[in-house]
Parts: sequence; structure tokens; C-alpha cells
Amino acid sequence: MQLKENSNASAYYNLLSNLNESSKLELIAHLSNSILKNKSSKPKSFERLFGAWKSKETAEEIIDNIRKSRVSNRKIESF
Repeated sequence: MQLKENSNASAYYNLLSNLNESSKLELIAHLSNSILKNKSSKPKSFERLFGAWKSKETAEEIIDNIRKSRVSNRKIESF
């Protein structure tokens, strides 16, 4: 297989070509495992990103806490 001169793979090959054989084999194993791991993992559902906020506090208490925690460091300079 011929690598394109300006490809990422070519740049990595040039960088890693001076490694000893055991390091190269270990790198191959890690890369192979990462490919197998990605194929075997289930695709993440978009719906899992959504949900309700669960808290023992009421909405009014949460809003009140947020408002109380606000700070203003604004310094107005006179002209």
C-alpha cells in the first residue's frame, strides 16, 4: 500500500518509523483494539441527552438560590 505524501498517515509513519519492533507491535495492538472497541459499542441514542431536572427543591427555591448567588464585580469609572 502506497501512502500519499501529504497525508496524516504518512506524517505519523514518518514520526513513528524509528520505533523498535516491540513498540510498533504494541502500538498496532492498541490501534486494533480501539477499532474493535468502536465497532462493538452501541451507538449512543440522541434521546439520552434529554431529561428532566430532578431535585427536592421547588422551582421557586432553585430560582431564588440562583438569584442570591449572583455577584456583580462591575466597577464604573468616572470620566
